[in-house]
Order: sequence, then C-alpha cells, then structure tokens
Amino acid sequence: MTIKKFSRPFMAAAMFAASMLAGGVSQAQAQETIKVGLIAPFSGPFADYGKQMEGGIKAYMAQNGASVAGKKIELIIKDTTGPSPEIAKRLAQELIVRDKVDFLAGFGLTPEALAVAPIAEQAKKPMIIMNAATSIITTKSKYIARFSMTLPQVSAPMASWALKNNIKKVVTLVADYGPGIDAETTFKTTMLGGGGTVVESIRVPLTNPEFAPYVQRIKDAKPEAVFIFVPAGEQGIAFMKAYRERGLAEAGIKVIATGDLTDDHILQAMGDVSLGVITSFHYSAAHNSPENKTFLKQFAAANPGAGRPNFMAVAAYDGMAAIYQVGKQLNGKIDGDKAMAILKTMKLNSPRGQIAIDPQTRDIVQTVYIRRVEKVNGELYNVEFDKFDNVKDSGK
Repeated sequence: MTIKKFSRPFMAAAMFAASMLAGGVSQAQAQETIKVGLIAPFSGPFADYGKQMEGGIKAYMAQNGASVAGKKIELIIKDTTGPSPEIAKRLAQELIVRDKVDFLAGFGLTPEALAVAPIAEQAKKPMIIMNAATSIITTKSKYIARFSMTLPQVSAPMASWALKNNIKKVVTLVADYGPGIDAETTFKTTMLGGGGTVVESIRVPLTNPEFAPYVQRIKDAKPEAVFIFVPAGEQGIAFMKAYRERGLAEAGIKVIATGDLTDDHILQAMGDVSLGVITSFHYSAAHNSPENKTFLKQFAAANPGAGRPNFMAVAAYDGMAAIYQVGKQLNGKIDGDKAMAILKTMKLNSPRGQIAIDPQTRDIVQTVYIRRVEKVNGELYNVEFDKFDNVKDSGK
C-alpha cells in the first residue's frame, strides 16, 4: 500500500479546466496503479474524521491486499483542515489534474462534499462519500455514490421509536448546518405526523458551541425528551456534561439522538452520564456479526493505538470494498461512467449488516438500529435492541 501525505499550492480553476480538455492519464501510468484521492479533515476541529476514514481504509487493504486486477492501489491523502469547502474544491482539482486519480473519496463534512461535486461531474470521476450526511449531496453529481448514511435516514426511525414508546413531547437541538437541519426536519415531520409535539427547536453553531444556556432552555421547556444531533466527537461529550450539570436527568428529561452523540470513538471518554441514552444509527462497535468481529480485529492490527473504530471507519472500509469491486469488474481499467454503472448496483456484506446502493439515488440502503448505552465487561457500548430494516434516505 502506498500512502502519500502532502499539501502543495493550489491549482487555479482555469488550469483545471484546461487540463480536462487536454486529456487524461498516460498509458504507462494507467497500467501501473489505481489512484484514490482521500479528501477529509486530518487537522483542526474535525481531525478524527479523516483519521477514522484512513483507519478503515488501512484495515480493508491489510485484509484484502494492496492491488486489484494486477494494479497497485495508491492512496493519496489531502487534508482540508475542515470545514473548508474552498480548500476541498482546490484539493480535488489538484488530485485530478496533477495526480490523475481514478476515484475521489472521503468527505467528512457536507460543505466540502458539496464544493467538490461539480468537480467530480466535470471530470467524470467517481466520488465515494464516506461520511457527509446531508440528503441532497447525491443530487449534485451523477458521479456520487454514498456508503455512509444520511441524517433523514437515521432520524426518522428515532422519532418512530419514540412515538411507539410513548415519548410525545420533545425539544430538538441540532447543529446549524445541512445535516443538523435535515435531522431536525425529518424528526419533527415524523413526530408531528404520529401525534407528538415538538415544543421548541434549538440550533447551535457548528463549531465550538457553548451548550449550558441551550441545555437550560431545554430544562425550562419541560419536555419528556430532547432529541440531539451534533457532529460526532467532542461536542457529544460537551453536551452530556451540560446535561448532567444542569440536572436534566433528575428532571426526568430523557436523551434520544442519532448515534453521532454517543460515537463509539469517544463513548468511553463521555463516561457513565451516557448510560441509558437511546440512539438510532447504522453501526455500533457492539454489532454482533462475524463480519464486524473481523473488522474490529483488522482495524486494531492496522491502526495500533487508534482506539475503537466508529461509523466513519466502517463507511471507509465499505467504500474501499466498492472501489475494489469496480476495479475487479473493469479489470483495472477505470472509466467513470462504467464505474458508476457498477456502483449503482453495489451490494455488500458489511460489518454493519447487508448494505446496497439505491440505483435511482446512488444513496445507501441499510438497517438502522435502535441502541442503548450499556456497560459490557466494564466498557460502555451502544447495544442494539431494536431495528428498522432496509431504510432508504427519506430526505429527497
């Protein structure tokens, strides 16, 4: 496996357009490698996103080898420092013009994915989404396939489960950007449609929110539960700290959320305040299957000291599996349109369960699990206890 990490001066858009007219990869280079450009934050507030994706890719390549159809797989890593849509766009141009990549992949954050979509469309490069979760992303280029999830896909089941379990008076709190708005809209639509009430909808800044005043507003509204979406990582810890300090549990206010809140990678650091939190999500490190046990073992071996893999690592693992399948079926000769024809019918036996790509939307179809934070052998895990099968994105 060859991995490059570097950042060079950005290519001008005019140079990119000229290169698109000039032609593609040299024949000698095409015979040697299949190049994958991984665009994600590896530094800054969302650095763990890129590291989780890289870790999942390493795990897949360690398990399945570093070549397909006689060609070496070369991974070229680009750091957006995100959320930085303009940087993501320029890095994509650089990868296509200078590095001659066959696939664009990664995209931890929606603004970055949306910025790159027109580049993928113009260059006819398959773009494999490994996290970014706003519903509209796949509508922005016919060369996009998503192997992660969408927020509508995981939010609607949470509202359905809440209604079924007599939770009908709720406050919502979401990060104020595309995925958060998707989560809020879908949850409210499902909750109101089932006879529930959303007494207040709170939106917080995407970066560095101060949760204490918002949590006090939740307490004052006296709901039965608060529905949360914040980006996976440190924000979940910060919210649950404020939840504990403001006495919401003692006030009888439950926490229900998408699984970003109790992300596997940070759950131990969140501590016992997370016990009993109910979330809806497509992957848990506690998922009981042979495929997941293999994945956890491969991830640990390929990423010593990296801790527990999360849903981004799984999406990257599956995205890489899809790239390998395309490479095999095209005998190493990657063509954008032929690759997309294969991706649109992709089905994989993932560590999270069976997944498929919807040929109409190029979005993922998968099981969404309802989980409760519990202690298993002294460690905190999201333990699955209910599920919704074959869930499609409902946000388009």
